[in-house]
Amino acid sequence: MFDQKVDVQPLSNELGSTGGSIAPTNLRGLLEETLAGRELTARDAEALLLAEGPDFHALIAAADLARSRDCGEDVSYVVCRNINFTNVCYVGCSFCGFARHKDDALDAYDRTHDEILAKCQNAVDRGATEVCIQGGIHPNKTHEHYRDILLAVKARFPDLHIHAYSPEEIDFGHRKSGMKLEAYLQWLMDAGLGTMPGTAAEILDDEIRNILSPNKLKTDRWVEIIKAAHGLGLRSTSTLMYGHIEKPRHIAGHLDLLREIQKETGGFTEFVPLGFIHERNLLYNLLGARPGPSMLEDLRMIAVSRLFLRPWITNIQISWVKMGHKLGQMALYAGANDFGGTLMEESISRESGSDFGENTPPEEFRRLIREVGRVPVERTTLYNVVERFEDPALDPESLEPAKEVDLSGPARSRLKFESTKSEPKAEAPAA
Repeated sequence: MFDQKVDVQPLSNELGSTGGSIAPTNLRGLLEETLAGRELTARDAEALLLAEGPDFHALIAAADLARSRDCGEDVSYVVCRNINFTNVCYVGCSFCGFARHKDDALDAYDRTHDEILAKCQNAVDRGATEVCIQGGIHPNKTHEHYRDILLAVKARFPDLHIHAYSPEEIDFGHRKSGMKLEAYLQWLMDAGLGTMPGTAAEILDDEIRNILSPNKLKTDRWVEIIKAAHGLGLRSTSTLMYGHIEKPRHIAGHLDLLREIQKETGGFTEFVPLGFIHERNLLYNLLGARPGPSMLEDLRMIAVSRLFLRPWITNIQISWVKMGHKLGQMALYAGANDFGGTLMEESISRESGSDFGENTPPEEFRRLIREVGRVPVERTTLYNVVERFEDPALDPESLEPAKEVDLSGPARSRLKFESTKSEPKAEAPAA
C-alpha cells in the first residue's frame, strides 16, 4: 500500500524548472496532492490528459518521480514469444488488419500442434520463460481446441509459462462449452493456463465499442470475465487502446474502471497503454479515425496512467511495437518501468502497419535501458526477478540466431575489410 504519510517536498523544488513559466497553481497543487497520496479522480485524469506546455512538463516530471518512488531505478522486461495459432476471425473489428476469413486461401492460417510446439521450442532455445498464445475467433473452433493447445504445450514444456486467451477468446470458448464461467476458467487452468492477457478491452465504454467493433463482447462481459479469472487466482494484464475516436473522458473512465477492479481483486499484474496503429485498417481509412496518437499523447498516457493507477497498479509497460524504441526510452522518463516482452514474432500491430519490428532481443533491451541510466532486470510474467544486470561485463552471451548483415558502401572497401577481418590474428610476442 502506498504510504499516505510520505513527506513530500514542494513540487517546484522536486521537479525543477519546467522550461518556461511555472505550471499553473491548480495543476501544481493537483500533482503535489497525488504525489502525497491523494487519489486522482476521473475528472482530474481528464484534465491531465490535455496538459500542454509547462503543464505537460510538470506532469511528466511528477510521473517520473512517482515511478522512482514506486519502482526505483529498475526497468524490467520478459523473454517471451508470441504465438498466434490462427488469423481466421469473424468478429469484424474496424481497427484490425490481422483477421482473415477462412476462404482467404493465400493469407489465412490455422497452426497445427506441431507448428505451435516448434515455435515453443524455438522460444525455449532463445531463453524464453513465457509464450503468449492468442488467435482469431475461428467459427469452427470449440472450447476443446483452446484446452488442447494448453495440454500439448504443457506436456512438452512443463516449465514454460502460458499467457493466453483474451476475454474475447474466453467468451467464445465459454459459450461453446455450456459450463459455468468459473468452471470453464478452472478447466483451462487445470490444463496449464498461467495468466491471461487483458486485451480485447480497447475502450471500456460501449459508446466507443459499438463503433469500433459492434460484434465484440461488451464492457460488462469483459469485466465479468476478468473478475471471474481474478477470483480463481488467474491474474491478467490490463490494457487500453487510444488515439482513434475516443475523447479524454473515455480514457479517464476506462482507467477508473480498471482501478476499481484492482481494488476489488488485486489481479492485474500491469497496465499496458496501446496506441492505435492506423495505416492498414478500416477505422482510419474508411471511418475517419485519427491517425494514431501523437508523441505528446503517448507520453501523457504513460504519465497519467502512473499517477492515476498507483498504488493499485504500479507496473506501467511500454508497447515498443507501437511506440518504437526511442519513444519507449522517453516513456521511461514519463512514468513507465517495464519495456514489455521480446515477442520474437508479432502479427497484430504489423498487419495494421507498424514498422518497429517483431523482436527485441534481451541484449537490446539491456542496452536501451542502460542508455537512459536505469538498471535492466529480466522478470517473469508475474514480475518475479529472473536476473538483475547491474554490471554489463557480466551479461550472458546472446541466444539469438546469427543474422547476416547486408553491408552497404563501396564494394572495394567492404571486401578489403572483410578479408582482413577473416585473417587469423598474430600472437603477441612473449614478454
